[in-house]
Amino acid sequence: MKAENPVFSQLHKARVLVVGDVMLDRYWFGEVSRISPEAPVPIVKIESKRTKETPGGAANVAANAAALGANVALLSVVGDDEPGRMLAQLLAEKHVQANLHRDGSIDTTVKLRVIGGRHQQMLRVDFETAPSHEVLLDKLDDYRRMIADRDVVILSDYGKGGLTHIAKMIETARTEGKTVLVDPKKGDYSRYIGATIVTPNRAEFSEVAGEWETEEEFVSKAQALREKLKLQALLVTLGEDGMMLFEAGRVRHEKARAREVYDVSGAGDTVIATLGVMLGAGMPLHEAMAVANHAAGIVVGKLGAVPVHLDELRESLAHS
Repeated sequence: MKAENPVFSQLHKARVLVVGDVMLDRYWFGEVSRISPEAPVPIVKIESKRTKETPGGAANVAANAAALGANVALLSVVGDDEPGRMLAQLLAEKHVQANLHRDGSIDTTVKLRVIGGRHQQMLRVDFETAPSHEVLLDKLDDYRRMIADRDVVILSDYGKGGLTHIAKMIETARTEGKTVLVDPKKGDYSRYIGATIVTPNRAEFSEVAGEWETEEEFVSKAQALREKLKLQALLVTLGEDGMMLFEAGRVRHEKARAREVYDVSGAGDTVIATLGVMLGAGMPLHEAMAVANHAAGIVVGKLGAVPVHLDELRESLAHS
């Protein structure tokens, strides 16, 4: 059994700000016993007491960071509605200091998942509208104020409109010497120029860099993207193939932790949250990557986007 990393006793010193698109994840559980006579689809009989609500998107990133013991603040936009109020309540329960701008012109993003017998997802229904430009400008003013006492800034881009000014946010935070981590979305990566670390998954990376046939080609494309975006590092998560970290003149590969994959939703949130907390507590990047890889291995064994807790992480690392 390995000795515990001394940084683990310092996680409460990590001061993290998460900014991005938040959502409420809702789960309805039921039994499937027949096919509808109206169409060839299963009927899921929902049981009233078998429902669950959890923070999603950037809110899940913040919940993950708080579960590891960090001091976490969150900045985002929600609707002036019941899901927005529920999200604020859930975040308070998870000890996240949430600054949620309420915009009456939008609905809080909700992802409703209908889960049938044996925990099989039958359907997902999304409710979402983009926030107004005026609210986003107000959020930028709050952002400048909130980063003052933060060491690490995590920008969680779900492409819902909450990070319209992400280029300015990166520039502002880096000017003040903050570590900036970005979880990107497909599209224009020039918005992420100057960030410390960007963490695309395999699909997101191939969308921007193109497909590859050999590991050498993959490394070449990754290093070219890192240099183009002026990043300290590029971390590409590769699912069952683990993750690879690209720094100037160096490449590190962490193999996936061997365990049964139950649900991959939220794995990217867990990776970037764990990485941010470990860096905020003073852990070197290559060690933080290894810890984040353990966290990813834990969360894919759970249903839904839920946090990995410190005791789970300690156990996984101790038995590696």
